[in-house]
Amino acid sequence: MATPEVQLQEDGRTILVTFYAALRAVKFYPLDNETVQKALADLHSAVTTVISREGLVDFRVVGDFFFLNESRLRLDLRNFSTFGAVAQAFRTHGIGEMHVDRGIATGEWAAFLSLLLREPAEPDPYEGFTRQMAGTRIRHIDVEPEREIEPLDLEEAALEGAKRTYTFSVQMARDVLSDVRIGRAVNVRKVKRAVQTIVDQVLTNEPSMVAMTHLRDFDEYTFTHSVNVCIFSVVIGQRLGLEKLDLYELGLGALFHDVGKMRIPEDVLNKPEGLNEEEWEMMKEHPTDGLLELFHLHGFNDVPYRQMLMAYEHHMKTNLQGYPTSRRPRKLSLFSLIVSVADAFDAGTSVRSYQYRPWPPDAVLREMRENPKRGFSPIVVKALITATGIYPVGTLVILDSYEMGVVTRANPDPKKLHQPEIKVLSDGMGTPLTTPVTVRLDEVDEATGELKRSIIKTADPNRYGIQVADYVTTT
Repeated sequence: MATPEVQLQEDGRTILVTFYAALRAVKFYPLDNETVQKALADLHSAVTTVISREGLVDFRVVGDFFFLNESRLRLDLRNFSTFGAVAQAFRTHGIGEMHVDRGIATGEWAAFLSLLLREPAEPDPYEGFTRQMAGTRIRHIDVEPEREIEPLDLEEAALEGAKRTYTFSVQMARDVLSDVRIGRAVNVRKVKRAVQTIVDQVLTNEPSMVAMTHLRDFDEYTFTHSVNVCIFSVVIGQRLGLEKLDLYELGLGALFHDVGKMRIPEDVLNKPEGLNEEEWEMMKEHPTDGLLELFHLHGFNDVPYRQMLMAYEHHMKTNLQGYPTSRRPRKLSLFSLIVSVADAFDAGTSVRSYQYRPWPPDAVLREMRENPKRGFSPIVVKALITATGIYPVGTLVILDSYEMGVVTRANPDPKKLHQPEIKVLSDGMGTPLTTPVTVRLDEVDEATGELKRSIIKTADPNRYGIQVADYVTTT
């Protein structure tokens, strides 16, 4: 049985071949011709096979390279002219990406390919193409423009890809949740695309995506929090062995977990001091409101029961002593347990209207792991710790050398979770370094056989005026 990556490579090549064949068939024959119908059916089958397994298809062209769901396709040189023709068709119209959602009909391919074959008639080919698309019955295909690509090394490329995904996702969360608040129709397809990209990035680029959760903006806490909870939930789900399609379902629910808060007045939601009893009762209704909001939200192919449960259960606690109160015994879903942990971890480490100084990440993890009254699943918390390490990314640490540094990456060895990679910011005398130095805390001094450095305690970055995001989101 092929591995997921090998299978994706095979599927990607099949999509390219059938796309090219369908493009040529539409170019040379009438749409009702048998050859055209066969070519369209083959393309439709190739694409829907991937959608059924992964939720949707993201197809991207970057120069001479092709990506399917963020996985770069390794192409056979003897077919390069075939693939080059597909790339040229996209470039002619300024298209860099094509997104295909579940539910696409064969007829949509005929309309899309026909548009690709037309010569651009406007100064801006991409704008002209999207305007023409809007006048068709194409409902399950979206396109995005080409992007300028600068040469980057592998680590920079990983961070740039993660930043692009994170920025797009926060913008999407802002748009969608704002639409919910004012009662406007929500573009669920855009949400699905963002979640799919997050899942792909976590599976291929987990350290960089975790680092992005430090790009928090106090003024946009609601939106960055939703995206961060999505990222942490997918990270945890991966550690627990969930399949990719399940990770997508989990990420979708995590992104919408606080949608019920859009029914709470903003002055209550952003109140800088503690809530009064009436306001607290209002706040405790947001899980129920979230369930109802998702039930009535249009754009899902089926009723999103899993996502509704995540919104409803994520504050209940394992002992059901949280909220909303359950009238009868119930067993919380695994997805809800995951979102609960991801939600609490991000909330505890973030600046909020009523929490100017967040807890250090390691202290939040310790409290979640050791205090049963918090009501978190020990297995889920442990899965988060295996991903973040005992000292999560962004933790400011003091070393036994009296140097100060910021954790930038967890140690991939489960036996060395206490020995992450860090950027040293100041020397043993407290003098800031002109250029931070990256070191691994599992490095051993060959002369003595002892570790070169060890963490002796964590510190509050606010006390030293340090913005940890400046160090964990750059190379």
